[in-house]
Amino acid sequence: MTTFLDDQGSSGDHQVCPAELALRVMRGRWKLMIVRELSGDGRRFSALQRSLNRVSYKVLTAQLRELEADGVVWRCVYSEVPPRVEYGLTERGQALLPVLEGLHAWGAAAPPAVVAEE
Repeated sequence: MTTFLDDQGSSGDHQVCPAELALRVMRGRWKLMIVRELSGDGRRFSALQRSLNRVSYKVLTAQLRELEADGVVWRCVYSEVPPRVEYGLTERGQALLPVLEGLHAWGAAAPPAVVAEE
């Protein structure tokens, strides 16, 4: 049986583990929380920023752009006055939701010594 830890070629060539690639896409303090917030319908930038109350405008913008470039988030600009921009999860982003649920369950079962520092 092959596992995600067996991603090294038989010739000794190092292949990048798919889990490592996934972690590269999700690298960033706010990305998992952004995906969580977008798990329902599309959300406006201001609503996202309010729900993630400690994220700066600059960081949220950068992380949304990275998620969009990686195909996790879609962005729709409506030609209205004032302009309206909404974000949501692509099909690829929706595929992350079971992973987030697993992380949530794991974190809920974590012993107190593992509780995140705020």
